[in-house]
Amino acid sequence: MEFRLVLTVFLLLAIALPVSAGAAMYAYVDARGICHYTNVPGDGRYKLSQRPARPLGSPEDQLIGTIARRSSSRLAQTAPQSLNKYIQVASTNHQVDPLLIKAVIKAESNFDPNALSPKGAQGLMQLMPGTAKDLLVNDPFDPLQNINGGTKYLRYLLDNYKGDVELSLAAYNAGPGNVTPYGIIPNFPETQAYVAKVLEHYRSYRGGVTSLSRINVRRMVTVN
Repeated sequence: MEFRLVLTVFLLLAIALPVSAGAAMYAYVDARGICHYTNVPGDGRYKLSQRPARPLGSPEDQLIGTIARRSSSRLAQTAPQSLNKYIQVASTNHQVDPLLIKAVIKAESNFDPNALSPKGAQGLMQLMPGTAKDLLVNDPFDPLQNINGGTKYLRYLLDNYKGDVELSLAAYNAGPGNVTPYGIIPNFPETQAYVAKVLEHYRSYRGGVTSLSRINVRRMVTVN
């Protein structure tokens, strides 16, 4: 992941570079692991850094700038509008309504390709490492691989539950082992809320209320 690379470069430079003359620098690491620097701390998050500021335009500044620009470029390319082409490819490959795929992504990661859950689920469709491996997804943070793999898994669930969208979504969230033995959505508040959320997003993308019994998961449309 690009932001991890940025952080690594910052840390290596902080350790390896000689101390140079300049104003004191303050730093803090945010919840995503990204290091922020300033010479005028605005709040209590910033702590005094051991390394003073480097002269502007130094080679290391140029290197960090290049990596940061690449990171910003990748995030820009994976904005929801740009993800539609990947959704369309996965929809065609696995015959799943692209609006349903989009609704799952919205509920799972809110279109963040770098999303990582506390349980270890990764990427846009929040694939667990074991599931990603089974689906031959080498890089779960790559939008194309993640969406194609997640849609392939969703297609498998839809086939397994004979097109029952609710049960398929419940199994996607809670695992087939919690759905198959009983044939109903398990009594897990998280799973019940998840199924409702995905269907709400799906209906919104369809432009209005859609009866669950009339959802055609193989309906091929072009996402906007």
